[in-house]
Amino acid sequence: MIPRLRGRTAREVGRPAPAGFDRRLIAPMALGSVLNPVNSSMIAVALVPIGVAFGAPPAETVWLVSALYLATAVGQPVIGRLVDMYGPRRLYLTGTALVGVAGLLGALAPSLGVLIAARVLLGFGTSAAYPAAMRLTRSEAERTGRDSPAGVLAVLAVANQTVAVVGPALGGLLIGAGGWRAVFTVNVPLSAACLVLGALRLPRTETRRRSVDLPGMALFALMLVALMLFLMDPRGDRWYLPVLSAAAAAGFALRELRVPDPFVDLRVLGGNGPLLATYLRQLLAYTTSYTFMYGYTQWLEQGRGLSASTAGLLLLPQSAAALVVSALSGRREAVRSKLLVGSVLQVAGCALLLLVRAGSPLWLLLVAGAVLGVPQGLLGLATQNALYRQAAPERIASAAGLLRTFGYLGALAASAATAGFYPHRADTAGLHGLALFMLAGSALLLATTLPDRSLGRLSPRPTSTPGKD
Repeated sequence: MIPRLRGRTAREVGRPAPAGFDRRLIAPMALGSVLNPVNSSMIAVALVPIGVAFGAPPAETVWLVSALYLATAVGQPVIGRLVDMYGPRRLYLTGTALVGVAGLLGALAPSLGVLIAARVLLGFGTSAAYPAAMRLTRSEAERTGRDSPAGVLAVLAVANQTVAVVGPALGGLLIGAGGWRAVFTVNVPLSAACLVLGALRLPRTETRRRSVDLPGMALFALMLVALMLFLMDPRGDRWYLPVLSAAAAAGFALRELRVPDPFVDLRVLGGNGPLLATYLRQLLAYTTSYTFMYGYTQWLEQGRGLSASTAGLLLLPQSAAALVVSALSGRREAVRSKLLVGSVLQVAGCALLLLVRAGSPLWLLLVAGAVLGVPQGLLGLATQNALYRQAAPERIASAAGLLRTFGYLGALAASAATAGFYPHRADTAGLHGLALFMLAGSALLLATTLPDRSLGRLSPRPTSTPGKD
């Protein structure tokens, strides 16, 4: 028998592991986790040239955005469950390899349909790295007996936010240098770098053969896709989509309550009120964040009459505030404090938007963005750290994937709200309607946080004693 060494075997460990968190893991974790935000953000500047190339209207090119959201919303928890079952290494390598294949397919795509298929593959491929990173963080805590992941999780958060900010600029540079296909081609070297780093640095883990709950995963996917398709374009003649989603949800619940090893353990999840509250807070926080990003940007261009480049510059204080706050506060978990401060500032920022008019001075527009940038940096860190403490250790990857799914649902809710309040153009009345919508969500976020004293008592879970199985 080969003795277990806290997630690795003696044969698999070729050199002594460091006493603290293995910093060799940070590079593949961070690089893999940014594949999703870089592909989410770069496409924004590529939609127009792609539409011109294929003669497609915006109503069709928008599927390049929606396809990625759909794939990642389904893929994150599904692949996260596989990470929990089979270990992070093989899923990380498989997912990042799929990113390279999708990049090549997109670079050579002869039609918009093939390009959308490439975006679906990108969505599934980029869904592996974040759950794998959360699984690795938990494994390192068990290996070392030291459970202090705040700094590591902050690195992931800052890396993702940084890439999301520079993504449109990077996309513009790539398109200027090599056309819109370069936005897809760049995934090939990124995939290669992840594969090399992953193969060299990610540990192999022992796994036992276990059954995969494929029917549960299929019902979950059907439930989520039907719901998201409706949220993307909520109309009366699409009534069958929420009905289909509800039917799939009922079938999913019956299935998961009956199988011995379910995809989502509804009994455990239903009894974990703090984790369910974290998912709700993720939904509320990201709904407000994406509503501001979509709605405010459009208003700056149409309601305020600014050029696209100037509107982008006016959003820099928001991005800068989020990055600075994440970097400065990341090493301390302080989940309840971050949620309280973030939700209060969201309420203040949304109220500030009610004062904005077409003739408002530029300094007011800058301040509004900066105020709403601070909670963007705080709330993401808070929900991530809360989930790490609240989720069952053996299901941390699938729980992390589900957290991302709730963020994507927030993005789709924001998109639907923006379309509802801007039926014809992004005018000031519509912006104020969106501000009230965001204000209600932010107030609900504050209301779910303020009385929750359990957030202040979050503490490290017991980890295995070094030297013992």
